[in-house]
Amino acid sequence: MSGSAKKRVLARAAGLISAATMLSRLLGLIREQLFAALMGASFLADAFVVAFRIPNLLRDLFAEGALAQAFIPTFKADLKHNGRDSAYELGNRLAGTLLVVIGAIVTAAVIFAPQIVDVLAADFRADEPGKFALTVTLTRIMMPFLLFVSLSAVAMGMLNAQDKYGAPALAPAMFNVASIVVGASIYLGHVEGKWIVIGWSLGTLLGGLMQLGVQLPPLWRSGFRPKLGLDLKLADSRMRRIGRLMLPAIAGLAAVQVNIIVNTMFATSEEGAAAWLNYAFRFLQLPIGVFGVAIATVSTTRYADSAATCDMEDMCKHLVDGLRLVAFLTVPSMVGLIVLGEPIIQLIYQRGAFGVSDTQSTAAALQFYATGLVAYSAVKVLAPAFYATDMARIAVVASITAVAGNLIINITLHGTYGYRVLAFGTAAAAILNFTVLYRSFHRHIARIPHAAILVHVVRVAIAGAIMGAAVWASHRGLAAEISGTGLGHRALLAFAPILVGIVVYAGACSALRVEEVSHYWGKLRRRR
Repeated sequence: MSGSAKKRVLARAAGLISAATMLSRLLGLIREQLFAALMGASFLADAFVVAFRIPNLLRDLFAEGALAQAFIPTFKADLKHNGRDSAYELGNRLAGTLLVVIGAIVTAAVIFAPQIVDVLAADFRADEPGKFALTVTLTRIMMPFLLFVSLSAVAMGMLNAQDKYGAPALAPAMFNVASIVVGASIYLGHVEGKWIVIGWSLGTLLGGLMQLGVQLPPLWRSGFRPKLGLDLKLADSRMRRIGRLMLPAIAGLAAVQVNIIVNTMFATSEEGAAAWLNYAFRFLQLPIGVFGVAIATVSTTRYADSAATCDMEDMCKHLVDGLRLVAFLTVPSMVGLIVLGEPIIQLIYQRGAFGVSDTQSTAAALQFYATGLVAYSAVKVLAPAFYATDMARIAVVASITAVAGNLIINITLHGTYGYRVLAFGTAAAAILNFTVLYRSFHRHIARIPHAAILVHVVRVAIAGAIMGAAVWASHRGLAAEISGTGLGHRALLAFAPILVGIVVYAGACSALRVEEVSHYWGKLRRRR
């Protein structure tokens, strides 16, 4: 396959995942709007954020993080060399093992929930009466979520390894649908007090189950039949490979999770800070999911193909294509979030219990988070290459280095600048992580053509700067000409500058001869 054909395949597959992820993220924004309207930045919101942090942390650590990165290349290699029946038998064996191991973790977490909450949010004991006990209750309700998403990660891996991206990309949308239905029921039913957040937590649990369920029909149609096996001793060489790849991945991700725990500990010392940071990072996940995760998902399977044939030059081409696409799509997103953070937050969240001061505080955190958007997305493209080539230790070193830098920033500056430093430290950690991974890929896997990437990034950055100036000017002009506080006014102040930015960015990239613009413009013309 030629280089241009490979780019088209990458762009087409990433486009499919982006479309499904965009739907999921838009539903996620609706979910967050309901959450903000119901709980704002109150003690209920803080309790939920901390309680969900625990199963969500373990999900990133075991399920969608280390497990996905270790399972996909192993399944892909088994599929290529031994056929579909053997690969599916591996999937069944892994699922059975997870039921036992993750089930034990969930049980232990339910039993020791008070001690876990003490580690994450000891200040809750001294806050409003009942805040600590409520957080413990919510933790116990949501812990089984980890089991559902772990099995969902196995299903996702089997589908993605066979170039079936639709259902796995739609799975998070099902999570959001469940949360929205439950949240709307709470809102329309005029539920009050702690029952609001308890109901929301049950909706989260239901969402995890639906996330798994939506992937089962396409798996069944592809020939998979559930026959759960068990291999706690890793007697199967394929299971040993998964275990071998997971251990360093867990170590690397554990460093990131330690950082999240420390950030949570810092944030809970300020009333509302945990909620503000959560709202801001949730919003940042829209471009990360639509662009970074979509490109990384496709790149992971491409890396597995290249690793199976020991073609490192081909892997490097996939990496360069992925990084180019990440820069092209996330640079304008970063600029837009920095310039339009407050009007966007005002449009999405400001209603009900979520007030003006919450909008300003959340927007400030979002602007700091956004500075690391490009690096954060690029890391998701880079890291899977090291797992596909059995060099997971390098990804571990990169994660630990990034976390160390983040902790230094937080410990040094949090006392002076407050919760904003936690967002800035996260962005700085992503940049440091990317730097270590990029240099390591060049040294240990294949030589990256730096000049070609640098020229592309400079062109995209110039186009982004031009776009940023146009967006800022159009927003200022509209704010000076129109007045009001209604939904229509807010939507105009947010969306009109975004449309201006899209047109200006496309025009600037075209003038600067950014190849990706020609690809998408040509695709649009062919469809017309």
